[in-house]
Amino acid sequence: MAFCRNCGKEVEERAVACPQCGVPPRLERKFCPHCGKPTQPNQVLCVSCGAGLGGLDTVDSTKRITAGLLAIFLGWLGVHKFYLGYNTAGIIMLVGWLVSAALTLIVIGVFGLFVIHVVALIEGILYLTKSSEDFDRIYVTGRKEWF
Repeated sequence: MAFCRNCGKEVEERAVACPQCGVPPRLERKFCPHCGKPTQPNQVLCVSCGAGLGGLDTVDSTKRITAGLLAIFLGWLGVHKFYLGYNTAGIIMLVGWLVSAALTLIVIGVFGLFVIHVVALIEGILYLTKSSEDFDRIYVTGRKEWF
């Protein structure tokens, strides 16, 4: 079990939203996720239990780097979206690219191909320039699908 970082209520480890306050339990920084005691926003160590609170970029950066590189090199196929678990967004990018590629054969969809490549490139750059903690908070825990 863990504790919601917004309200301090005990929640399941893999909970998407806290049953008490409705906020993703790892999104805020008001309570220690290990013991549930109140913390300060910039606190990096819980003074009650000694657990790290993730303030010094303690999140594994592998997922951020992988998602960023996938977005830059294969993003036009939506691969980075599938990697992050955003299947609907991945399908949208893949179908958009396929339709644009088909229309390119009749010289109409070049703009669509360009837009999809630019979107993927921007997302890759955003993923790589964020700290691992921000990436985790925004795209993994917060489930933000676009930009």
